[in-house]
Amino acid sequence: MTQRENLLDLTPDEAETRLSTFMSEVGEPEYRVRQVLRRLWQNPAASFDAMTELPAALRRELDSAFALPRLELVVRQKSVDGTQKFLFRLSDGEAIETVAIPEGNRVTLCISSQAGCALRCAFCATGAMGFSRNLEVHEIAGQVREMRLIDEPVDVTNIVFMGMGEPLMNWKAVDPVLTLLNDPRALGIGARHITISTVGVLPGIVALGQRPEQFRLAISIHAPTDELRRSLMPINVKYPLADVIEAAQVFDRRVTFEYVMLGGVNDGAEHARQLAELARECRAFVNLIPLHPGGSQGFAATPPEGIARFARAVRDRGVEVAIRKSRGMDIAAACGQLRVERLGRRPPRAAKQHGDIQVA
Repeated sequence: MTQRENLLDLTPDEAETRLSTFMSEVGEPEYRVRQVLRRLWQNPAASFDAMTELPAALRRELDSAFALPRLELVVRQKSVDGTQKFLFRLSDGEAIETVAIPEGNRVTLCISSQAGCALRCAFCATGAMGFSRNLEVHEIAGQVREMRLIDEPVDVTNIVFMGMGEPLMNWKAVDPVLTLLNDPRALGIGARHITISTVGVLPGIVALGQRPEQFRLAISIHAPTDELRRSLMPINVKYPLADVIEAAQVFDRRVTFEYVMLGGVNDGAEHARQLAELARECRAFVNLIPLHPGGSQGFAATPPEGIARFARAVRDRGVEVAIRKSRGMDIAAACGQLRVERLGRRPPRAAKQHGDIQVA
């Protein structure tokens, strides 16, 4: 049997071209292309059979030629603060996490780009579980698609690549996913509402900056010196802070520094001064993140008064700063925590041991 082509791995232009050829071959009018295209992402159908606006015979022919894979929802948790966490199982048994965070009239969806992570940041639950593989296009964008398909749908307004994995080490898939997220023929989310978070993978920052859309960039700094950063984030050996800051300067859009507050590790007065200096170099906004106890990996959280004092010290040096509100504290909302609880850990593997790591 011929393997069916996965329409959800294609950009809108690619899917439109492929569907146009198919409709011509089966003798259907061109307007059928637009009907099917709309049901891939805009108003997604769970299956071709669910596209009841199409003739039954055409639905059967589409199902014979093409695939519309779903992500299997294994667990859905809801916090008292409205945060929802989803654990999805993929076709090969791997599992990924997605988190929906409501705030006023916005809902931000935190999506995963890899199953596990190869970077092994010392304070991260995802790094502790080990690395399995890169996600495919439909598995990344499909997390947003599923929000429109599930019972009690979630109306997503913003996207952040801050789930499992390092998105810029899976650029081959993330690049077309950005098109699907933004294109009005697909998910139609504004570019300024889409943020890619990276530890500082330089080729990926350059590639992202070369795209014409105004996608946002967040850099996980977490330490203001190379020495401390190397102890927390092994990737700093390959991409030192000076190189990351230089890349952020070249990136001609607003950059955010993400900074997890680790008690007694990176939260001193000197750290605040050094962080402010880095932020001023590339006009970055600083986002201070309280450590989630579920993913702490043995680190202690900086107390709230310590975070407030640190924020004042950074702000007094002319840098805009915010303190992220902790969300989902009553559920397994730390990145990677739910998957580890349900499926256990794997021995950590470095990026070089996985041949499919795809930087730009």
